[in-house]
Amino acid sequence: MRLSRFFIDAPLSLGSHELPEALAHYIGRVLRLSVGAAVQLFDGSGMEFLGEITEAGKKQVRVALSAQVAGQPESPLHIHLGQGLSRGERMDWAIQKATELGVSEITPIVSERCEVRLKDERADKRLAHWRQIAISACEQSGRSCVPMIHPPMALTDWLQSCSAELRLVLHPVAKPLSSHGKPASLAFLIGPEGGLSGSEVEQAQTTGFLAARLGPRVLRTETAPVVALSIAQQLWGDF
Repeated sequence: MRLSRFFIDAPLSLGSHELPEALAHYIGRVLRLSVGAAVQLFDGSGMEFLGEITEAGKKQVRVALSAQVAGQPESPLHIHLGQGLSRGERMDWAIQKATELGVSEITPIVSERCEVRLKDERADKRLAHWRQIAISACEQSGRSCVPMIHPPMALTDWLQSCSAELRLVLHPVAKPLSSHGKPASLAFLIGPEGGLSGSEVEQAQTTGFLAARLGPRVLRTETAPVVALSIAQQLWGDF
């Protein structure tokens, strides 16, 4: 039977811990786990902690952690995904699947054809929402480290700050991804629903990005990162 596995946004250690209120509510009221139930916790450090519930109330849950083990190794390929900002479920899907596929960092990119504009409080709420999606994907997939979700950034700024060894912008007229040699780190630039404009692709190339294609068909913005990351992990990562 698979252990119930949860992320704790605080350093963990062996011994007794009171869980955060939101997680306690989920465990006690939604999952209805009771005293004696086995749990597995992780804090993003790469370690996993095994234990059991010792107290299960309506608002308070305590666990006793009795063993510490190494978590799932991260992919040897560090991947930074620059994902064009898109609407609701499409962006959520891209972040969820990218996390499952081992991405290290994700930056939502604001470009010419973005149909979404986020400011101030709304941007903070969306960032918290995306981080929770990544956390849930880690809990489900077995990852012990949560990828970094950066605040939305203008395309020009991201192009200048990106420092990956191999930087690729997806484009239907280019050499295939497999034509590139194995990098130590990799960055993908993927456009929003309307794609990147021709001038944006040129801008990316002038800052050191190389054009790469995934195949003969044009993929949706939420499909492209799934395919790109899968191929990259197969070529150079841990698939």
